[in-house]
Amino acid sequence: MRINFNEIEEQKVSGMNGGTGEMSAKMFMNENGKIIPCRIHAGGSIGIHTHKTSDDINYILSGSGKAICNGVEEVLAAGICHICPKGSEHSIINTGDNDLVMLTVVVER
Repeated sequence: MRINFNEIEEQKVSGMNGGTGEMSAKMFMNENGKIIPCRIHAGGSIGIHTHKTSDDINYILSGSGKAICNGVEEVLAAGICHICPKGSEHSIINTGDNDLVMLTVVVER
C-alpha cells in the first residue's frame, strides 16, 4: 500500500482534546488505525485523553516538548519515540519556540 501525503489536505485544529493553541495535521485512516504527520505549533498542546482501543505511537522529527503519560512526564526531542499504550492517558505539549513535528501512528487492537 502506498500513501501519498502530498495529496492529503492539511487540517488545522485548535484546542485538540481540550489542549491549547493550534496544530496542523494530515491524516490517513482505515479500520486498522491512523498515520498522522503533524505539527503542534509553538505554545500549543494536545490535551489529556485516553486511548481506549489503540496504542498511540509518536515519533518526534523536530522541536521540543513533553508528554505526560499516566502522570509520568517524558521529555521529547528529535529522535525520541513516545508510546501511549492502549488503556493509558496522555497529553503532548510543545515547550519550544518552533513547531513540535512528529509522525503519529495509531494502532487499533
